[in-house]
Amino acid sequence: MIKADGKVFFLNTKSTTYAFRVMETGQLEHMYYGRLINCDEPSVLKEKRAFAPGNTITYDDAHQDLTLEDVRLELSAIGKGDLREPMLEVICADGSTSLDFVYDSYEVISGKPEFKTLPSSYDESGKVETLNVTMKDKNHGFTLILSYSVFEECDVITRSAKFINTSDESVRLTRMLSMLMDYDHPGMKITSFHGGWTREMNKSDIVLPAGKFVNASFTGTSSNRCNPLFMISEPDSCEESGDVWGFNLLYSGNHYSATEVSSFKKTRVVYGINPQNFAWDLAAGEEFEAPEAVLTYSAAGFRQMSLNMHDFVREHITRGPWKKKERPVLINSWEASYFDFTEGSLLKLAKTAKNAGAELFVMDDGWFGDRNDDHRALGDWDIVNKKKLPGGLEGLSKKVNDLGLMFGLWVEPEMINVDSELYRKHPDWAIDIPNMDHSEGRFQRLLDLCNPEVVDYMIDRMSEVFSTPGLSYIKWDMNRNFSDYYSKYLPADKQLEVSHRYVLGFYRLLKTLAERFPEILMEGCASGGNRFDLGVLCYYPQIWASDNTDAVSRLAIQDGYSYGYPQSTYTAHVSACPNHQTLRVTPLESRFAVASFGVLGYELNLNDMKSEDIAAVKAQIELYKQYRKTLQFGDFYRHRADNIYQWSIVDKDKSTSVSMLMQREIVAGDQYLKLEMAGLDPQTKYHFFGRKLEYNVKGFGDLVNTVSPIHIKQDSLVHNLVAKFVKMPGEIEDYVAYGNTLNSNGVKLVQSFVGTGFNEEVRYFPDFGARLYFVEKADD
Repeated sequence: MIKADGKVFFLNTKSTTYAFRVMETGQLEHMYYGRLINCDEPSVLKEKRAFAPGNTITYDDAHQDLTLEDVRLELSAIGKGDLREPMLEVICADGSTSLDFVYDSYEVISGKPEFKTLPSSYDESGKVETLNVTMKDKNHGFTLILSYSVFEECDVITRSAKFINTSDESVRLTRMLSMLMDYDHPGMKITSFHGGWTREMNKSDIVLPAGKFVNASFTGTSSNRCNPLFMISEPDSCEESGDVWGFNLLYSGNHYSATEVSSFKKTRVVYGINPQNFAWDLAAGEEFEAPEAVLTYSAAGFRQMSLNMHDFVREHITRGPWKKKERPVLINSWEASYFDFTEGSLLKLAKTAKNAGAELFVMDDGWFGDRNDDHRALGDWDIVNKKKLPGGLEGLSKKVNDLGLMFGLWVEPEMINVDSELYRKHPDWAIDIPNMDHSEGRFQRLLDLCNPEVVDYMIDRMSEVFSTPGLSYIKWDMNRNFSDYYSKYLPADKQLEVSHRYVLGFYRLLKTLAERFPEILMEGCASGGNRFDLGVLCYYPQIWASDNTDAVSRLAIQDGYSYGYPQSTYTAHVSACPNHQTLRVTPLESRFAVASFGVLGYELNLNDMKSEDIAAVKAQIELYKQYRKTLQFGDFYRHRADNIYQWSIVDKDKSTSVSMLMQREIVAGDQYLKLEMAGLDPQTKYHFFGRKLEYNVKGFGDLVNTVSPIHIKQDSLVHNLVAKFVKMPGEIEDYVAYGNTLNSNGVKLVQSFVGTGFNEEVRYFPDFGARLYFVEKADD
C-alpha cells in the first residue's frame, strides 16, 4: 500500500515500511526502511538540523543549516555539496556537470508498468501499486522519474529511474544508476557472491566501518566474478535473526553497486549499470531507462530475506507456460561424448536414459557445420553436420521422440568463429576493432548485437532451428567475456554505448524467440553461471548454475544461489567420477542428493556404467519424480554450511518436506548429528523417515574379516565377488512428531560409524557421504 500526499511517502508491504519525504529545498530525504510501522507524519523520522557542520558546502544562501553531504537521500548527483557516490552524472552541452534535481510532482498508479527497452517485473494479482515521483533539474530543465513498485505479499519494493532530456540541447549520461539509499549508521555487514568459472557464488562477508566497498562486473555480463545479488545487514545478523536488506538487479550486462560510509557515519548504497566505459547521448526529447532494482527487508535474518526473494522471482520474474510447470529430468550429451558423437551413439545414450526414467534428451555442442572442436563453425546454424546426423535435426528429433523422450538442443547464438561461413560472409558483424589484434576467448568472438541487422538475422536463424519438429528444449550458451569493446555499426562518438546496446540487442533477440516459441523450455547458460541474473530469468525460467558438476563444489555454489534465487531457477546434473572438473570421486548417491536440490539432470555416459549403478540411477529418478513438485517449488531453507551442509525444502501447503545432509570429511569419534528442520506446520503430526540404502561391502575394506567366516583379502577376486552379492544394510530412521517439535528440536539421528561397531542403528557416513530425509503428514 502506498500512502502519499506530495510531502511524505509511505510504502508499506505486509511486514515492511519504506518512507521518504520532500524537504523544504525540494530534495527527497530517505527516512526509513525496515519493519512495518504506523506513522502518519515524519516528525520522529526526519533528521533535525540547525547549523551545517564545519568544512562542508551549504546548499544555498537561504539554507545555511543544510549540507547535502550529511542528509540521507533518495537521489544525488554532482555539484551541490554531496561528496558521496552519486546516482547519476552527466556532461551538459556547455560542458558543465552539476545537477540540482528537486521535487516536481507524483502519481500513484495501480499495477506494474512494463519497461520500454528492458525486462521488468510484472504482476498478475492486481495487488501491486507503483509510485512515480517526478524530479526537475533547476539548471537545465532535465526530468528524472523515480519509480517505486510495492509488492505487498512478498515484502519487496522495486526501484528504477528514467532520465528524460526535456531541455533544448543534447546531454551525455556518464552514470545512470537505478537507485540510491542512505542508512543512518556505519559498521554494517555486506554479503556478496564472488568466484569465477567452475567456482561461482562463493559467499563473502565484510563489515564496513569506513570507506567504500564496490561489487561490480566488467565482463559484459552479470558475471561469475561477482553476481549482482548482495545483502546489507547488522553485523550480528544470522540465518534466523537480525535486520537484513537484500538487493538484486534486472540486468544482464555490467553492473555496479557501491556501499560507502561517509565522514558523518552514514552508509550509502548505489546500484545499477556499471559506469565504467559507459556513456549515453540523449538528444532533446529522448529518454533513458535504468534497470529495475529489487529491494527486500527481513527482521528475521537471511532466511526470511531469501524466502521473500524466492517468492518474488517465482511470482513476478519467471513467466510463461513453464513458470509453475514441473521441469523434466534430462540427460545431456556433453560430458558423455563432448564433440565426438554420431546419431547412433546419441540414440544409444537416449535409449538407456529412457529406460532409467529420463524424460528429455539434450544434444549439446557439435551438431552444426564442421564443429568437431571449439575452434570453428559458430554462427553456421543453418548447416547441420550430416556426417554426424545424416537425417538432420528433424531425423534425430523424430527418433528421440519415438523413444518416448522430449528432444533438446544446445545453441550459442551470440558467438561467431573466424573459421565459419558466417564470418567469411560478414566479418563486419563481429565485435572487434578494425586493424587491431583482437583478444579472443574460447577461440571465438561476439556477434555485434548493437547492429539491428545482426539481431534480425539471428532471430531468423534461431527461428528455423527452434521450429525443428519435436523440439521441446533449448540450452542457450554464451562462452566468452567482452574484451575489445567496439561496434563497427556505431560511429566513433557512440562507442561508449556498446556494452548497453549489446544487452538491449540480446534482450530483443531473446524476447522475440521466447514469444514465438513459448512452449519450448529454454535454459540459460554462460560457461555456467557467468550470466545468472533476474534479467534473463524474465525470458527463460532456469539457468545452468555452473559447469562444475562436482557434488562437493556444488554445495557452496548452490548454497550461494539460494540466497536470492529459488531452486527452480538453477539446474544441477549428476555426472561421472572422477569428476571432469575436479577429478574428485564422490558417491553416486551424494551426487544425486545435491543435484536433486536444483532442477535435476544427468550428464554422463550411462552406457559405460555398471548395471547396479544404472539401477541406482533409475531408483533416483523415480524418487525425484515422486517429490519433484516439492523439490522444485517448495520453500528452501539453509541450515548448515560448514563441514556439514544441510538444506531442506518444505512444500507450500506444508504437507511434505525433503532434507539433504552432506558431509565433506569424516571427523573421527564424532558420533552424533542433529537434522535441523523449519517451516513445518506446528500443530500437524508428521512422519519422518530416511531413505533406506544399501552399501558396498568394499567400503569397509578388510574390516569385512570381522564378520566373515573366512579370511578375505582386500580387493581380491573373492572380495569383489562378495561385494556383488552381499550389501551392507543402511541405518533406519523412522519417527512420528509434531511440527513444533521438529521445527524447534529437529531430529537427533542415529550415530555415525566411529570404529566400534556397525549395524542398522549406525550410519555409514564416509567422506562426501550424503542422505535424504522425508517428512510427510502422518495418518491420524
